[in-house]
Amino acid sequence: MKVIEHMRSAKETLLSFEILPPLKGKDIRSIYAGIDPLMEFGPSFINVTYHREEVVYKERGHGLLQKVRVRKRPGTIGICAAIKAKYEIDTVPHLICGGFSREETEDALIEMNFLGIDNVLALRGDPTKGENHFVPERDGHAHAVDMVYQIAELNRGKYLHEEEEEAAPTDLCIGAACYPEKHPEALNLATDIAYLKQKVDAGAEYLVTQMFFDVDRYFDFVGRCRNEGIHVPILPGLKPLTSLRQIAFIPKTFHVDLPEALSKELLKCRSDQDVRGVGIAWCVDQARRLRDGKAPCLHFYTMGRSEAVRQVLDQVM
Repeated sequence: MKVIEHMRSAKETLLSFEILPPLKGKDIRSIYAGIDPLMEFGPSFINVTYHREEVVYKERGHGLLQKVRVRKRPGTIGICAAIKAKYEIDTVPHLICGGFSREETEDALIEMNFLGIDNVLALRGDPTKGENHFVPERDGHAHAVDMVYQIAELNRGKYLHEEEEEAAPTDLCIGAACYPEKHPEALNLATDIAYLKQKVDAGAEYLVTQMFFDVDRYFDFVGRCRNEGIHVPILPGLKPLTSLRQIAFIPKTFHVDLPEALSKELLKCRSDQDVRGVGIAWCVDQARRLRDGKAPCLHFYTMGRSEAVRQVLDQVM
């Protein structure tokens, strides 16, 4: 079932989770261990992120360096297929521009469609380590809007080399990302929303926000999007803070602000347990306000850990 179909048939705010593929060497049971404690809350779908390979340079002697690509996590599409089969739940694989040519992107989309995966979240992805800006693959997409358009074309039966063979159209529901506090590379929120509308016009049927900690910003962002002609569902992304490290790591890495009221409480914390108490209470309040405000879905970034999200949902659901 498509994400957009879940939205259209919903009578109340839905629930979804986002998980990370495990580090290589771990098996699928590590994924199930993170999902099992959350299934009683009845999520409508589960997202699985994609992490591109890293590039390292190894010395080969005589001043020569060899460029080596390293994959640290297993494939997103395979994980989605396994989750779908075990739990009989819809899955949403993330697909990024970075590291993919257009042909490789098409191959991945064909595989998703073949496996009965009905959804895909189209993302540009981050620069690789050592790059100060995003560099697309040769013959790859530089922007998420271009991938959205390619997926929409496949849904219309238009393949890159359609003259070579007759192929049936795919039937994938297309999601895209958005940023209530603007994308870090955008000039301002207004220009970011203008680019966002291009993704919707190209075929994105729903949007998922970056995590945020200020509910007012989410509702303001949704209002601005509606004023600019963006009328697809906008799913709010939530993440309960659980450690001292996250207080610095999350704002820096994900380019989000912590509201003053939250910051004051976090600055009093002296241990991870203290942060966890504050973070869960704050996330509970966010979830309740979003549900009261008729947000279409609560989308939780679990980061592979379910306990904090479970504690939030025990108080909200």
